[in-house]
Amino acid sequence: MKPWHHFIDKIFIRIFSEKNQKNVERATLWLSMTGFIIHLILIYAKKYSWFHVPIEGSLLIDPISAIYTPFSIVLVFEIYLLVVNLPRSFTTSVSKQFEIISLILIRRIFGDIPKINLKANWMSTPENVQLIYDVMGVLIIFFLIFLFNKGRSRLPNKPLNPNLQSFVASKKAVSLILLPILIITSLTSVFNWIYGLIYLQVTSDINTIFYNEFFTILILADVLILLLSFQYTERYSQLIRNTGFVICTILIRLSFGVSGLTNVLLIISSVAFGLMILTIYNLEENPLEKKKTT
Repeated sequence: MKPWHHFIDKIFIRIFSEKNQKNVERATLWLSMTGFIIHLILIYAKKYSWFHVPIEGSLLIDPISAIYTPFSIVLVFEIYLLVVNLPRSFTTSVSKQFEIISLILIRRIFGDIPKINLKANWMSTPENVQLIYDVMGVLIIFFLIFLFNKGRSRLPNKPLNPNLQSFVASKKAVSLILLPILIITSLTSVFNWIYGLIYLQVTSDINTIFYNEFFTILILADVLILLLSFQYTERYSQLIRNTGFVICTILIRLSFGVSGLTNVLLIISSVAFGLMILTIYNLEENPLEKKKTT
């Protein structure tokens, strides 16, 4: 092991130790419960005029919307796990991205439920139609992620040679750089949203807060890892797989710039494209898969 490998490993293990992960998980649990209770209090305070709530928005209309807050906090924890798992493999990283975008879609359902109008013609109301898109999208994405993870489990185990050790150490360095950037970005995004909501009375799309910036940064990190992989492998199949997974992240990022059916279709296309890339890669790399198809 090269000296810089040992240095990176030491810092990575210290920051992302099992103890620290448990502490973050425990903090996420308590913050989720606290956020859920506070959100409920604000909803009922506004409904029954217990005290003045200087915030307007659909998330303060229906108690069901309170589920939105703990889901948002859990999503932050999932992003933390993505950073932790980034050095493991490109496949594990993109699988975690798919899980995050599916949770974002589920969270949006809870946020949009108060907008549903059951008395109107269902298919003529945009909010009602959006709910159908989101629910069907979640089902399709969940099934595609299941197939993706099943394909991921069939990946052949490879020995940890010096080149692979260097690549893993490089990805750990990217994770260490990515963590403070994401923390700063998340805090800045939340502050700007709260400030605009309270003082400027500007209501931005809460579903895209932070995630636009997050997936933009993630694309840059994935491209950096892709470029690093060129140094440690020359296999065509692996380069195509890694490039395909970067395209998956780009499609997810593009989905935040659109709404309605286009948004859901972009997310589905990202997961479906990743599944196709992984399936072809397995056929190319896994001898057992080749025998089954011949």
